[in-house]
Amino acid sequence: MRKAVTLAAVALTSTLALGAAAPAFATGTSPSSPSASQSPDRGDGAASLELSAASGKPGEAVKVSVKAPKGSTALSVSSKALEDVRLSPAGDGTWTGTAKIAQVADGTYGVSLTGAGPDGAKLQATAQLTVKAGVTPPAPVSSLKLSKDSGRPGDKIGVTVRTAADVKSAYVSSDAFGGRVDLKSDGHGTWTGTAVVAKDVKTGYYGVHAFAGGKEFDTVKFSTEAGGGGGKPDVRPVTPLKPGEHKKPKGSVNTGQAPADTAVPTGAAGSAEATATRG
Repeated sequence: MRKAVTLAAVALTSTLALGAAAPAFATGTSPSSPSASQSPDRGDGAASLELSAASGKPGEAVKVSVKAPKGSTALSVSSKALEDVRLSPAGDGTWTGTAKIAQVADGTYGVSLTGAGPDGAKLQATAQLTVKAGVTPPAPVSSLKLSKDSGRPGDKIGVTVRTAADVKSAYVSSDAFGGRVDLKSDGHGTWTGTAVVAKDVKTGYYGVHAFAGGKEFDTVKFSTEAGGGGGKPDVRPVTPLKPGEHKKPKGSVNTGQAPADTAVPTGAAGSAEATATRG
């Protein structure tokens, strides 16, 4: 019977100690600045987390206060809604710091405290912060990338399009590829496919038009050379003339050739006369 009373007394003492921690911790909070809600996990050790404000706009500062057993280590506060959270010891098992609200969309975000107690037990507590920016971040900008910016008939060109994750379709279209090339999604905003340079393409520059969700968002330049991959060249090569097809010149024009009907003398005199004629 005495043992049962002793356990009941211990339980009552623990309950009073834990209940007294919250009022003592909240004394530094101004009534005009409501603190964020707390959800301490005291399964392995006592810890609590409090913010100086329950809501704010991106860029505003928020004070962070942490209560944990003396000798606790590796205390860390993290949240998608907060930037650069740094804690410094403030004495008596208290740590404080200041963080800036991040550029995030409107909504309520969790704030988490983690750490280790003096005996190595895990410490954890959570709070919430509501961000009221009034605006939402711009949607991700779609992009187009080709594995090569030029090709010949039959060449395969890798195509990559990046879009917002909720886009339902993406493709490219170009006369260089003979029309539309559909792309396959990975479910996270990346679309890939392979385009083949058309066999009958002509040498020149072509636009590759990229579409996401049915709307064109970009056009890049792609050059082709029709002389490869089985395609016919645009300009036929020049065939050399046969010896009998050459036309004989009718006179000398800075060529050193005499008219066709003029005989060339032989001998020394003839050589001198020919030399005089060329000069």
